[in-house]
Amino acid sequence: MKRSSISKKDIIQILEEIGTILELKGDNPFKSRAYYTAARSLESFTGDLHQAVTEGTLSRIKGIGKALNQKITELVTTGKLGYYEQLRKSMPAGFKDMLRIPGLGAKKIHIIYDKLGIETVGELEYACLENRLVELPGFGEKTQDGILLGIQRLKKYSERHLYGSIIDTAEQLLALLGKCPFLKTSSLAGSLRRCNETVKDIDILTATNHPDLLADYFVSLPDVATIIERGETKIRVKLASGLPVELRIVSEKEFPFALHYLTGSKEHNMAMRSRARSRGLKLNEYGLFSASGTIACRSEHDLFHALDLSYIPPELRENMGEMEAAEKGEIPRLIRHSDLRGLFHVHTNQSDGMDAIESLVAATKEMGMEYLGIADHSKSAFYAGGLDVAAIKAQHDMIDRINSLEKHFTVFKGIEAEILPDGSIDYDDQTLELFDFVIAAVHSQFKMSEEDMTARILKALDNPYVTMLAHPTGRLLLAREPYPVDLVKIIDHAAARGTIIEVNANPHRLDLDWRFCKYAVQQGVKLAVNPDAHGIQGLHDIRFGINTARKGWVSPADCINCLGRESIQISYMNQ
Repeated sequence: MKRSSISKKDIIQILEEIGTILELKGDNPFKSRAYYTAARSLESFTGDLHQAVTEGTLSRIKGIGKALNQKITELVTTGKLGYYEQLRKSMPAGFKDMLRIPGLGAKKIHIIYDKLGIETVGELEYACLENRLVELPGFGEKTQDGILLGIQRLKKYSERHLYGSIIDTAEQLLALLGKCPFLKTSSLAGSLRRCNETVKDIDILTATNHPDLLADYFVSLPDVATIIERGETKIRVKLASGLPVELRIVSEKEFPFALHYLTGSKEHNMAMRSRARSRGLKLNEYGLFSASGTIACRSEHDLFHALDLSYIPPELRENMGEMEAAEKGEIPRLIRHSDLRGLFHVHTNQSDGMDAIESLVAATKEMGMEYLGIADHSKSAFYAGGLDVAAIKAQHDMIDRINSLEKHFTVFKGIEAEILPDGSIDYDDQTLELFDFVIAAVHSQFKMSEEDMTARILKALDNPYVTMLAHPTGRLLLAREPYPVDLVKIIDHAAARGTIIEVNANPHRLDLDWRFCKYAVQQGVKLAVNPDAHGIQGLHDIRFGINTARKGWVSPADCINCLGRESIQISYMNQ
């Protein structure tokens, strides 16, 4: 009989994985248990497995019946198992990573998939942050917290990181460096300074007259766990959290040039060097040089000015038209956090949020805002405690009571309504009339064709009660790809209908993508930077949305929540 090179250890691993996949699929528990039992029996088997197959004595091993006998024989003789390959293809790829999360076994993953449709670690993390696991059978707040902690540990060694998950660490590290007596100046650099949605590491640039002493100070910081490389001007370390950090050390004279160069992007830098060459100059990370010597620049502003350009903010340095705009003095005054006057798309504990309306109002006022747009989930979002008509009316009564007590603050009545697969909204017109604003969103049936998904959303935008479109591509960064949709058509239709498009500030979404924000603004679409908050802490995610809007060339005039409460009510609330 033909014999493959597969080892007994490999066969045991395959049997265990089959048992796990069957559990994940919610198959008959006796079936998955049979594979686990067979794997344990083979571990105890001291004989020659190939000989047992050849002699037909495999079935004498405890737990190996006719079906398993055939499968093990196939593995021993061919090194492969068709049944196993089919099973693997039927299992979402993300399940394997989910199994690596401590305390999350196959049964729980099946429940999560069955009840919430979650297929990846990123989707699972997002669901935990939205408090969706608490009510699942066999779960609870403690289990949810444990899963979230396990995810954080799993992500510790991932290659890319969400901007929102590492910016606080980066800023704290920068603050600690600021206490070094040998430091002259410092800044974040790289894609983190450009506010890209995901980054590989933390880049920091420093200037000093004592590079060795600054380097000693840096590597001795308590968060530094491993020194990967230490040179005269570059130090690479790994923090205790697993995050890689690269520190560059230059002189004060070189700092503006190095900051520009290390901020990037590569494409922007190439365009800047080309512009310098066209003027008979040479630009690199060490300086700007003419035939007669170095052109002194005390800041990046001076550097741009020396090349006859207005200052280009770091977020725009992607070689996507910023050079041409700076040459004409047409870089817009980009939106800032201080421009915001109110927040929309906030969930309460009446659906899947953590906090009551009163607490959210107090927190929003503390942020200096003038209004808050409540938008709990609609009735089709059963997984998120979506509101039926009775719950809507009760919530509106509560909002009316709050507004009657507020003189300089308004709570607007909104809903995050489901866009059903046929493009309709999951409330009738009589119910939609109850709201000040309606945010339409896709939360299901992501695997439609681009043509069908686009038609679905276009139809929803035609609904006269729909005020804005939420997270238009449904993406979860580092977790779920955008569903197929023609964003240009969506943006053009929103422009024609006067529909607002959301820039979702949740660091897992940042959707509308900044690359399309600029196009939306050019088409005259108004944007709303929304936190999509599920608790008080989530309100502060708005800063990540501001970053995305800035990268997308958005000015305060392009963003509706830069309007005061009276203007917003007159211009955009359903009358």
